[in-house]
Amino acid sequence: MNENPKYEEAVDELEQIVSRMENDELDIDSMSEQLKRAQKLIKLCKEKLTRTDEEIRKILADDK
Repeated sequence: MNENPKYEEAVDELEQIVSRMENDELDIDSMSEQLKRAQKLIKLCKEKLTRTDEEIRKILADDK
C-alpha cells in the first residue's frame, strides 16, 4: 500500500475498495481496515484537488 499515491492511483484503489464492499468480499475485520484506508485516500484526493485548484487560480490571476 503506497502511503502517498498519485491521484489516479488513489481513485483506483478507492474504486477497488468499493467494489469489494459491494460484492461482500470483505469480512468484518477487513472491512474496518479498508474503511480506514478509504478515509485516508479520500482525504488525500481532496487535498490534491484543493492544491491543484489553488495553483490554477493563481496562474489565471497572474495572467491578468
